[in-house]
Amino acid sequence: MKNAWTLMLALSLAACSPHVVEAGTVGVRVDWGAVQPGTMPEGLYWRQWLKSSIINVDARVQKKETRATASSRDLQVVTAVIALNYRLDPAHAATIFQSIGDARQVDVNIIDPVMQEAVKTATARYNAEELITKRPEVKAAITEYVTQVLEASHVQVLDLNIVNFQFDDLYQEAIEAKQVAEQKALAATNDLRRIEVEAKQNEAIAQGKANSALIEARAEAERQELLRKTITPELVQWQAIQRWDGRMPVVSGDGGGVLVDLGTITGSDDSR
Repeated sequence: MKNAWTLMLALSLAACSPHVVEAGTVGVRVDWGAVQPGTMPEGLYWRQWLKSSIINVDARVQKKETRATASSRDLQVVTAVIALNYRLDPAHAATIFQSIGDARQVDVNIIDPVMQEAVKTATARYNAEELITKRPEVKAAITEYVTQVLEASHVQVLDLNIVNFQFDDLYQEAIEAKQVAEQKALAATNDLRRIEVEAKQNEAIAQGKANSALIEARAEAERQELLRKTITPELVQWQAIQRWDGRMPVVSGDGGGVLVDLGTITGSDDSR
C-alpha cells in the first residue's frame, strides 16, 4: 500500500511543472488550448503540463514610436513622428491575449495602424503652417483619437508626443525663405523706427538750442532797454566825476595851453 501511494505521488509530481509569473506581467492560463477567464498575479504556480500552460502577458509601460506620412488641408505632404506611451490593462489580459495576442502582436496589429490613422485624420484638419503654429492643438486631436480607439481594445494611453513634423524639400525651402524675409522686414522696420527716434531727438535738441538763444536775445534786449531808461544826464555827470583824477584838462593850441572848465564839460551851472 505504501508503495502505491509513493507511486501515485511520483506520477502527480511528474505530471506537474512549476511556472513563474514574473514581475510586471500577469499570467493567462490556457487549458487544453482554451483561454481561461481571469489573470494570475506575480508568483510561483504549478501546472499540469499535459493540460495547462501559463502565458506571461507584459503589463508594464510600453513605448511605441511611429512614423506616419499624410497630407495637410492645403495638400502639403507631411511626415510626422509620434511617440506613444501605453500599457495593456492587466485586468483584461486574458481578453487581450484571446482576441489579439501577446504584446508584440498588439503593437503590430493594433497600436501602429491606429497611430497611422490618427495622424492622417488630424493633419487633414490643418494646413501646413498651422501644423507648426498650432502644434498643441494638433497633439490634442491625435491623442483624443488614439485614446478612444485603443480603449476598446483595453489598451491604456498614458502619454503621446509629436516628436517631429517634416515637410517635403520644396515646402521646407519656402518656409525658410519666408522666415528670412520676415526677419529682414522686421530688421528694416526696427531701423526705420530707430531713424525716426533719432530724428525726433535731433529735432528736440535743435529746438532746445533755438529756444535758449531766443531767451538770451530777449534778456539782452530787456537789459538794453532798462539801461536806456535809467541813463540820465545827472548819471553821466556822476560817472564822469567818479572817473576824474583831480587834474583840470588842458587843451593845447597855437596860443599855448588853455584850461577847460569842468563844469562846461559835465554840464554843471555854478549859478544854481
